[in-house]
Amino acid sequence: MRPARLTGPGPAAPAPGAPGQWGAADPVVLVAHGSRDPRAAEATLALARAVSAARPGTPVLASWLDHTEPGPAAVLRDLADAGHPRAVLVPLLLTAAYHRRVDIPAAVAAAHAAGPPIAVRVTDVLGPAGGEVDGGLLAGLRRRLGEAEPGRFDGLVLAAAGTRDARARGSVGRVAAALRAGLGVPTRVSYASAAPPAVDAAVARLRARGARRVAVSAYFLAPGLFHDAVAGAAREAGAVAVSAPLTDAPELADVVLRRVDAAVGVAGVTARP
Repeated sequence: MRPARLTGPGPAAPAPGAPGQWGAADPVVLVAHGSRDPRAAEATLALARAVSAARPGTPVLASWLDHTEPGPAAVLRDLADAGHPRAVLVPLLLTAAYHRRVDIPAAVAAAHAAGPPIAVRVTDVLGPAGGEVDGGLLAGLRRRLGEAEPGRFDGLVLAAAGTRDARARGSVGRVAAALRAGLGVPTRVSYASAAPPAVDAAVARLRARGARRVAVSAYFLAPGLFHDAVAGAAREAGAVAVSAPLTDAPELADVVLRRVDAAVGVAGVTARP
């Protein structure tokens, strides 16, 4: 299996008047999409614990854009009230679509508009940044696929949540291409919403092309309605295994910290094998 090249984004622009020197001990605020399913919040909290354990001494806090409290603006205001001059905000998103482009900047603006000042740097999403796929993300997907125990498989579907943003779908395609290169099996993308094909159609297409044992790699950060629907449809279509979401995989915690380090310009963490 060929290793993927580890890359990270360049430093984000500092907020106007950002005080002091950025460093690895600045608070990290994780921002998840949010869900009515309580398992999703539990997964975000588990990842926050994993990131905190990987970097002792760095405050790591969870927040959500919808359905679950607190929101990122509230967490940033609380940090400012507690005397923190800086914070790094990490979007727990796999594509840079609407939530990264609109919702997260709005939350940062809301935090700046109320209470004491706090300088905020927002990292890239956890999915491909600058066209490159982080090796830790691929390793986490392979970990979860191995845990699903598919045995030998000759086709793979990367099942994502879905988006109408063509650039975001392109980033999912880059992850699928990297998995195909590493695993050496035909790989297709599917989406749970907003764009075709659905996972059952993707499994069927691979089987029509001669694959007899098709596995599904779940490109999700947390369990919930979409993952449940994908798992059910994939098995009905004949998939031999469906992986669990990434949740708190140690490789994903490494990706989070690489995003943080790239944003503040400090030495990065070492990827796990």
